[in-house]
Amino acid sequence: MTAPHGFSVSRYAPERGTLAKLTARDSVIRRLDWPMLLSALALSFLGSLLVWSATRGRTELNQGDPYYFLFRHVLNTGIGVALMIGTIWLGHRTLRGAVPVLYGLSILLILAVLTPLGATINGAHAWIVVGGGFSLQPSEFVKITIILVMAMLLAAKVDAGDQLHPDHRTVAKALTLAALPMGIVMLMPDLGSVMVMAVIVLGVLLASGASNRWVLGLIGAGVLGAVLVTALGMLDEYQINRFAAFANPDLDPAGVGYNTNQARIAIGSGGLLGAGLFKGSQTTGQFVPEQQTDFVFTVAGEELGFVGAGLILVLLGIILWRACRIARETTELYGTVVAAGIIAWFAFQSFENIGMTLGIMPVAGLPLPFVSYGGSSMFAVWVAIGLLQSIKAQRPMTA
Repeated sequence: MTAPHGFSVSRYAPERGTLAKLTARDSVIRRLDWPMLLSALALSFLGSLLVWSATRGRTELNQGDPYYFLFRHVLNTGIGVALMIGTIWLGHRTLRGAVPVLYGLSILLILAVLTPLGATINGAHAWIVVGGGFSLQPSEFVKITIILVMAMLLAAKVDAGDQLHPDHRTVAKALTLAALPMGIVMLMPDLGSVMVMAVIVLGVLLASGASNRWVLGLIGAGVLGAVLVTALGMLDEYQINRFAAFANPDLDPAGVGYNTNQARIAIGSGGLLGAGLFKGSQTTGQFVPEQQTDFVFTVAGEELGFVGAGLILVLLGIILWRACRIARETTELYGTVVAAGIIAWFAFQSFENIGMTLGIMPVAGLPLPFVSYGGSSMFAVWVAIGLLQSIKAQRPMTA
């Protein structure tokens, strides 16, 4: 008998005995996926240069210090790497037992955003200002929580050998737990994050072997929900304007269409090799708003050209490729589902961020993983890398 998606039943059979102890020759370090890790580090390094170029001359943002954002980006990356190491050390199986606590904490954090503790940045009331110029965006960590809580539920009986695939009741519970934080984030409103979470849920369901009826039903519900949200006027004016500018790029080029028009000009002027780091006229002239965060890819396009922008795509592709290998080779459904959720997250968010700078996707306020400036995003993506590395490193050794 064969399990869903061509996997053999034994692949998700319960493990017998304890895992063999790692020897010096086959240590956790040797088991890490180094192509993925080095690609993520390279992206963060490129991001630091691009963020520095985009902000070193913007005195209204950097408080007169050209190294202000560079230092913070490097610091965020360092903290992110430390979180990755901590995640590997704890292990994804240990975190599996802590999922209920993590889920509860994430709910409390996003609810705190809706209190006076919350702050509005770029139209989205999605932040908590910690102090000292630092802010926290809880929705970034909710992405991880949704992956973990759904994986815990969907894989429990399959990994125990009781079922070949999740039953309908289990799928319903998993979707309910995912819908709660998504609904709260929608109230902020943070439509971009909700879009990513919806794609994560789809990726998790597909990888879990759940009935295709759930996947088709979820897609249908998403389309219906989008129609109702628009018809009931639940979107803020700035969100409606973003979609209007996407549908008609020539609409109000000095207003709602300004960002995307300037982004395309910046990328188009880069040519094959670019104008050179710190030499882009659009970047130094400060024509592209939010260039260190949502539109950081325009710096690469203008100053590093097609080659530099292509390098970013290649590095992202390596991370996704290695993540797919980890998802396929793991011996438990829980690891497969966690990896699949991260793949869906990284793939869609990267496509949306780069696509909106090219004018093929609407502006959604999503950062480019590992590259854009932002502590919450950087911490979350490195924790995700830690989960992937843990799944690979803690895979039972073959005889």
